[in-house]
Amino acid sequence: MNIKKTAAMGLLAAISIVGVWLVRFSIFPQVEFLEYDPADIPIFITTFAFGTVPGLLLTAVVSIIQGVTVSAKSGIIGIIMHIVATGSFVISAGLIYNRKKTRTRAYIALFVGVLVMTTVMILWNLVMTPIYMGAPRAVIVSLLPYIAAFNLIKAGINALLTAVLYKRVHRELE
Repeated sequence: MNIKKTAAMGLLAAISIVGVWLVRFSIFPQVEFLEYDPADIPIFITTFAFGTVPGLLLTAVVSIIQGVTVSAKSGIIGIIMHIVATGSFVISAGLIYNRKKTRTRAYIALFVGVLVMTTVMILWNLVMTPIYMGAPRAVIVSLLPYIAAFNLIKAGINALLTAVLYKRVHRELE
């Protein structure tokens, strides 16, 4: 990686962490552990500007830093969940967009990323949330409509904001 790319990724990582610190709220009171935050937007921008691997690298770095600072109460499970959620989006959207960088491909990539992240997180919550909450899986199954809606909303908002912001910043990054 060149110095400009490394510096840009560092800046985007910092923006991601500050974003979580400034903007974080529960969408559904019934599942207050599911909090919206804009941390993924700089990661998605990184993925579109530099590729899937740099996007995954930034996902891991941001997840760990966020997990030991601003989101420390969720512990290692929160770190893992963030890596899996964001990583699933980064892989699916990055592979689509970085093959051919067009506006249409960007929209398709973002849409597919939202669907993949939502699906992965429904399944992943069935595995990890009983451990996190110390609750029977049946309780988590009853929360699946909230989990699905939350992930659609969070990924959808972050994808939409990425679509709006990426075009404005990508030339400065590359």
